[in-house]
Amino acid sequence: MVETAYWFEPSEYRARLARVQAELTARGLDAMIAFLPETVTWLTGYFTRAYGTFQFAIVPAAGEPTLFCRDVEEYYLDSTCVFPDRVMWTDSDDRLAVAVGAITSRVGRAAAIGVEKDAWVLNAARWEAISAALPGARIEDVSGLVGDMRRIKSAAEIDYQRGAARAAEAGMRAAIHATGTGVTEREMAAEICAAMIRAGSDLPGPGVLSSGERAFHLHGGYSDRVLARGDIVQVEVTPNVRHYHARFMRPIRVAEASDADHALAEKLIAIQDAAIAEVRPGVPATLPDAIYRDGVLSAGLRETYTNKTFYSVGLLLQPNGGEALEAHPGATWAFEENMVFHTYVLARGFGMSETVVVTADGCERLTNFERRLFVSAT
Repeated sequence: MVETAYWFEPSEYRARLARVQAELTARGLDAMIAFLPETVTWLTGYFTRAYGTFQFAIVPAAGEPTLFCRDVEEYYLDSTCVFPDRVMWTDSDDRLAVAVGAITSRVGRAAAIGVEKDAWVLNAARWEAISAALPGARIEDVSGLVGDMRRIKSAAEIDYQRGAARAAEAGMRAAIHATGTGVTEREMAAEICAAMIRAGSDLPGPGVLSSGERAFHLHGGYSDRVLARGDIVQVEVTPNVRHYHARFMRPIRVAEASDADHALAEKLIAIQDAAIAEVRPGVPATLPDAIYRDGVLSAGLRETYTNKTFYSVGLLLQPNGGEALEAHPGATWAFEENMVFHTYVLARGFGMSETVVVTADGCERLTNFERRLFVSAT
């Protein structure tokens, strides 16, 4: 007998399913085909590390979902999925034919079907084959239907993110301890990853880790570069628990830092504090976003500020690095209780960021590491 390993209580999954089915009914749809791995996992519980293979969930407007996946994933279906119905393909099958058979056997050939067309696993060849086999169906793009629901986290989801935040703090401590003249970025990464895994992270990260010239450019990964005295090291730790994420950035100088460096870090912290202080339910995203931008630009720290300042984080499966909700000057949304965001400010190679959860009357930092410029001992 397979021992179940549900991430949440079955009642939470059934409540999520009821919300989705109510929306499908309101849109006049008979079913939805969920291709995005996060949607499948959030809605049914089913998780496998092989989520990049051809799999999806058929979600009827009434009744229980059907999972479609490769047969070698049956153990993970049994242990993580709260719904029993499944159709599985083998490596020798025409998997597209099996997929069409699964869809038509559950919803028919003339149904009104919602499809997550923006899912990265639904490539053009797969969609063309499936849609060609359903000429009588009415197809509606429901990209974002479940994503919108996932913006508000449950208490159990936020608990996982609290765990990820503790792992992030362990990773940053390791980063600071490992930094020094003559150390390679690769050696730093190994220490960070080990610390985060030991602290409970499901994946090692480490996230952004770059030094020298690359520290001035976002999204640098570690390399064999050897740290030199005076280098900036840009570090973002990105662990997750049950693939629920929390993350943060801190700047590190190798062996020496100037008064101007410390003043820059303090200025970034002050700007960030002012922005975060405005976050509460009902506040437009553009308000704290403008505080970030105006603060950085008016201080002369950057000539332009084009990147987002907040983005939603929660259940994220690679290659996704964030949820769709972002703060920028054109944003039209407002903060709501139990949204969770990574919020960051960048200037001159220094990055300061936090993961925060919106509360009933403000927001709470999930990441609680000391906020300053760190300087290595050697």
